[in-house]
Parts: sequence; structure tokens; C-alpha cells
Amino acid sequence: MSVLVDEDTRVVVQGITGGEGKFHAEQMLEYGTNVVAGAVPGKGGQAVAGVPVYDTVQGAVREEDADASVVFVPPAFAADAIFEALDADGLDLVVAITEGIPTQDMSRVYRKLAETDTHLVGPNCPGVITPGEAKLGILPGDIFSDGNVGLVSRSGTLTYQVVDNLTQRGIGQTTAIGIGGDPIIGTDFVDALELFEADPETEAVVMCGEIGGEDEEEAARYIGERMDTPVVGFIAGRTAPPGKRMGHAGAIVSGSGTGTAESKIAALEANGVPVGDTPEDVADHVADLL
Repeated sequence: MSVLVDEDTRVVVQGITGGEGKFHAEQMLEYGTNVVAGAVPGKGGQAVAGVPVYDTVQGAVREEDADASVVFVPPAFAADAIFEALDADGLDLVVAITEGIPTQDMSRVYRKLAETDTHLVGPNCPGVITPGEAKLGILPGDIFSDGNVGLVSRSGTLTYQVVDNLTQRGIGQTTAIGIGGDPIIGTDFVDALELFEADPETEAVVMCGEIGGEDEEEAARYIGERMDTPVVGFIAGRTAPPGKRMGHAGAIVSGSGTGTAESKIAALEANGVPVGDTPEDVADHVADLL
């Protein structure tokens, strides 16, 4: 099984006529994803890589029975694109790849999200992939293999490193979710862990976090209190100095004693989660668990 996406997922690409949207739509199609439509205001009636383009997301949902969206829209307009997807009847999932969406815009999206049943993954994320079935986003599909380990990560690059080590060890994945590293995101660690805990085919989960915020500490408490599925952790940014922003907008440590690599590792280990020092160590821990 899988979470969020599978071979039956029908995808509309918002921004498909742009350079990034077109390129990654073609990559998703090549992987085998059911990309059934694009949505770009004023571009209805065109086609990109054989995919019909509609003026609105709702039109794509109505005509092509789309049930998921991927957003490749420039930062200034991305929040409006997400709003349009959330307002469309029939979309279960929205994956926002766009980086640099203003925090104020995302705060409005977050309030809207609470009024819907739609899952939002991102923004500033690599997307979601169920190996061999569907990928929504920019993940390099060739390093993934199907199996029984779920993965959730704030970092796209770290996702690739860990997955490559798992695959090289012969350990496949059910679904990998890149949740993104911005201060305000849709799906967080706990949301993803809940999905994997409910999936009978996921026998272990890898959670890759980083410095900044308290999401990993909250996830550690959830794991200790609510999860039977074993989890392996990794925390990036151990050598980052307090107050220094490291890559992601959310990866900044205030110096208050929380949000550091040490506090996150301690919280995870206190709740029975082994934490790898390197991506290779993560694969070793997963192999031991399985």
C-alpha cells in the first residue's frame, strides 16, 4: 500500500506552461504518473506534452476527474494558486513545490486549510512519491524502490541521500513525503506519521528533521505516545551556530534551548527513536529494525 498517492492518482499541474512546470510534468509522465491536465489562467485549450490545459483547476477536475494538484507557480502568485486548488471540489491533495512564497501569504493559506479536508504538502518541498506508481514533484524517481519503509523529511536533498542509502541496502519505500522547510507548511511531521501508522504495509518510518522550530520534538512525543510502527530519526544542522539561518527559512535556532539538534535528538531518543549520525547510519538502524 501507500499514503497520499498511488497508481490511480490523477494529477493536474498548475503552471504547466511555464519552464519548470513543463519540464517536471514531462518527468512525472515519464515516471508513469497519471498527469491528466494542466491549469493556467488564459491558457485553456492548449496542450503540453499531450496534456490538455484548462483555465481553471475546477475545469480540470470536472473534465479530467483530477484528484490531486502540483503547484509550479511563481512565488508572487503561488498562494492564489493554492487557494484555487483548495476551493476546487474533488481534490484530495495539493503539493506546492514553489519556494519563496511570502510568509504572510502562507498564513492566509494555513487558515483556509483548516476549513478543508484537503492535504497540502509544502510549500518549498520536493513533493511526494510512491515508488513505481506515482511521483508528484521534483524527486529523482530512479533512486527510489518499492518496499515497506515510509519516509518523511523537511529537506529534499537529505531525502535523496537517505533514500539512496536505503535502496542500496535493498530496503524499499512505501511512500516518501518531503514536507518542506518553510516556517508555515501544510502537512507536518505528525500528520505524516499518522498516515504511515495507519498504513499496514509500512513496517518502519524514517523521519529526517533539522534544526529550528519544535516540530521534531512534537513528533517525538507523538511517536512515544501513539505509534506502534518503529521510527528511525536523523537531524541535520548539528554544527550550525545559534541565530544562523541554514538553508531553509525554518532552520534557525533562537538560542532558547529548543530547536537545537541536541534537543531534538534527545527528545527522539527519549521516545525510543534511534537517531543516525549519518544517512548511512540511518540505513543501518532501519535494517536492524526490519
